[in-house]
Order: sequence, then C-alpha cells, then structure tokens
Amino acid sequence: MVGHQVKIGYSFWGFLGLGIRDTPDGGRSHRRVLIDGLRERGHQLVFLQPDRDYLEAGLDLSAHYRWDVGLPDIDILFLEWRWPIPGRNTTWCGAVGHTCDLHRQQQLLDHYTHGLGIRTILWDKDRTLPADDPLRSAPNVNVCEAALHPTPGAVSLLFPVVDDTLDAADPVALATRALDLPLAYVGNQYDRDDAFSAFFAPAAARHDHLVAGKWPRTAPWPHVRFVGRVPFGKVAEIHGRALCTILLLPPTRYAQAGQMTQRLPEAVLAGCLPLTPAGIRGAARFTPTQLHVRDGASAAAKISELRSLAGTPAHAELLADCLTMLDLFRVSRQLAVLDELLDAQPTRGTVAS
Repeated sequence: MVGHQVKIGYSFWGFLGLGIRDTPDGGRSHRRVLIDGLRERGHQLVFLQPDRDYLEAGLDLSAHYRWDVGLPDIDILFLEWRWPIPGRNTTWCGAVGHTCDLHRQQQLLDHYTHGLGIRTILWDKDRTLPADDPLRSAPNVNVCEAALHPTPGAVSLLFPVVDDTLDAADPVALATRALDLPLAYVGNQYDRDDAFSAFFAPAAARHDHLVAGKWPRTAPWPHVRFVGRVPFGKVAEIHGRALCTILLLPPTRYAQAGQMTQRLPEAVLAGCLPLTPAGIRGAARFTPTQLHVRDGASAAAKISELRSLAGTPAHAELLADCLTMLDLFRVSRQLAVLDELLDAQPTRGTVAS
C-alpha cells in the first residue's frame, strides 16, 4: 500500500465502457480495472483526454469519473503512451480523420513533465517509444511496459485482471460449456502476418474456425473465414464458443520481449484454451507447456487432441492450470508495482530535459 494518496492526471485515448465497433482500443479489457484499483487505494484521478465514452459512444460516466481537457493541478502524470500514426494524429487539427491524441499528449508533456517537473509514469503499452528517446533518461519519468523483459530501464506493468474474477472462475463449468468452434482468433492484423501464416492458417485448413478483427489484407489466406470487426461485447462470446485460440504476437515488439496481450486472459476467462507458439520469450510463464506449439502442423494436431478431450476432467485440469498462470496479471500485483513508483520521490521539482 502506498504511504500517501496523490492526484493522478491520467491520459488515455480510448474507452472505459464498450466503446464503438470501429476502434482498435484493446485497453477496454483492462483500463478500468487499473483505474478502479488506483481509486480504491485512495488516489484521485482526472482524465486528461476527451471523454470518448460520451462523445462517440453516448455513455455518460460523469457521475463516476472526472474529465478535464485543460491543465488541472495534479501530483502525477500517467500516460498511456501515444505514438505518431501517419494520416491520423500527425495531420493538422481539423483535417479529415484527424485525432488529437498526440497533440494533447505533447501539451501534457510540455506543461507537466518538462515545465513543472511533475513525476510522469509513461506506460508504453505497444512498445513504440524508441530505445534512445530522451524521456527514458529523464529523472522525473518512469517508463513501464507490459512485457516480462522490457527495454532496459523500463518497469514491467502487465495488463491487469481483477483478482475476484480469477478467484471466481470455475474450470469445470468452463470445460463443460457448449462449443461450436474448434478454433477462433479475435484481434487485429497489426504486424501479425508472419505468425498468422506460420500457426493459424495451417490449423484453419484442418479445423472449423473464424477470425474477428480488422484484417485489411487477407489474400494470402483464401481458406480462412474472416468476419471483420465485432463489437467489444462479442469478444467473450466468441471465445466462449471456441475450444482454442492461438496467441499471435508481433515478433519484435512483443514476442521477443515476452509481452502478452489482453487476448490471453480474455480467452482463458471465457474457457478458450490458448495455444502458444513456443518461440515466444517466457512462454512457459504464460501458459502450460502442454499447450505450446512449434508450427502450424503441430497446432492443427494439438487442436485434434484437445477436441478429443473436450468436456472431460482433463480439459478442466488444463483450464485450471491456465487460470492459475493468470496470477501473473492480477491487478493486485500491478498495483504493487505502481505503489513503488507513486511513492518514489520527488513528485515535483525535477525537470525533464
């Protein structure tokens, strides 16, 4: 537990609720978990980007949370790191398709981090901050990554899962639910073509399946059933229908750093077994080795094996092992990491250069 409560200015470009269909915001699965955990520890939070829940999704959360697009008084600046996306947030304000997340982030950095020397926690959830960025060496900045092996100098802050949700999960009930899909994948294409070709596409040639998400380039896999983006509320439903998924990670940014996405807890908590490419760094810390696969052929064979186990005690035991390994992501563990950073001194007075 931190020794004192602080006022945190929290910057994120996304949603706390279900949001809208046409968005890549994976943070919906865990952002509110972390925020509510910080609030339960007595911290005050004010959100520093526009309220997209209300402006785009029509969800009014103002009775529970506070937004301020000015420059309010805060003790800590917490950034879910945004990076340049050509044609979207690098264009001029008011241009067609422009989003102002990057401009707003720079304004926050200029005012709080550089100008006032406010302690800044930068959560580089997509590992896009360059290794030589001056922010990494600024004395009032801590960089966090959702990786087991983050960039040197950065701190591991994984995507959190509610402790009570893990404690309440029933592997027997999950193993005996009705299934109509041997294989599913929910997620977007970004930098996953190689992993998809190596693991998912060969398995999909042998087993009924579907892929949900934004996949604008599908020509190399004419046999794969792509269904496009689905509402966020459908993610658990798809995983709940499927016996297995395959954890597909961008090779350099994620797999080599041991960064697992939110798709792992989303799948396991719905009862979907996560087949795991064995080459992912730290794979044995994420999932049981019985679910590790070397290539597409072994993935297809593993799915056949698991289909024969569906609904049996062995299936429930595998799910129980997967649930136990999700302990790594408990929000209590992630809050303990933040406790240390929030207690670090000074909170003011050291200006980033």
